[in-house]
Amino acid sequence: MTPASSYLDYSGREDELSGGSRLIPIDTPAGKFRVWVKRTGNNPRLKVLLLHGGPGATHEYLEACDSFLPAAGFEYYYYDQLGSGRSDQPDEPSLWDVDRFVDEVEQVRQALGLGPENFVLYGHSWGGILAIEYALKHQRQLRGLVISNMVSSVPAYNAYAEQVLMPAMDQDALAEIKALEAAGQIEDPRYMELLMEQHYVHHVLRLPQESWPDPANRGFAHINPAIYVSMQGPSELGISSDASLASWDRTEDLAAITVPTLVIGARHDTMDPAFMQSMADRLPAGKYLYCPDGSHMAMYDDQRTYFGGLTEFLTGLASA
Repeated sequence: MTPASSYLDYSGREDELSGGSRLIPIDTPAGKFRVWVKRTGNNPRLKVLLLHGGPGATHEYLEACDSFLPAAGFEYYYYDQLGSGRSDQPDEPSLWDVDRFVDEVEQVRQALGLGPENFVLYGHSWGGILAIEYALKHQRQLRGLVISNMVSSVPAYNAYAEQVLMPAMDQDALAEIKALEAAGQIEDPRYMELLMEQHYVHHVLRLPQESWPDPANRGFAHINPAIYVSMQGPSELGISSDASLASWDRTEDLAAITVPTLVIGARHDTMDPAFMQSMADRLPAGKYLYCPDGSHMAMYDDQRTYFGGLTEFLTGLASA
């Protein structure tokens, strides 16, 4: 993957690009960089900023929104977080920090002119962690919040993988996966082959690999491994004990988030859908959307339920 910083020359100003996209300058402890944002639609009453997963993935797999949100009349923003996709990709490990990412989101919000009268923050997977952290620090700026396919506790995420998902896998294949991880051979084609047949098509995106939508394939292909491994770890079956997110848990803090919040879970997700429902119950203005046919990327494998519930929630915010 070609680092975006190799062809973006920071000039201290916002750069307007084609197709409604722009580069927003942000300040970090390691200097100034730019992040890529693209607007779709025009609705002064409701504006949704989309936080992709990974960490280190891109906005690309969220392009499923284009098939549903424009028809519902919403304005929304694709956004590649620093180090991802079309944004600058500095080789600076100290930047891959939750609090630093929260500050980045706040700078993006300010640059876009979003505020409590119209700002909805949507986070999927790692983006859900980032959305929760942002809400705990800046919820006065929010009209609403969406936490999609993410639990509020990494230890709970790991426990579900170890106690529910792994026992249901072919144990010989699981042993081989773990052996490859232990040997640091996650680039071995056999590793991805095993993960695809044993895990991905069951819990990440429940479609045959050859039928995966192009945006999903691009999103996976363009993950920045430097960010992913630092924060998540090399394993695809949970978050590693030495990764920076290993002990992250905000479950007891959810009650402090008082803005209307939609939590989305799915039956076949990599994370416990019952835990995600309990999160909605803890949130003072929480609502739960359950996707019975979906997995971690329910925006593709249970689209009708996913986008039906999401647009209903957003419509309710817009009309309140």
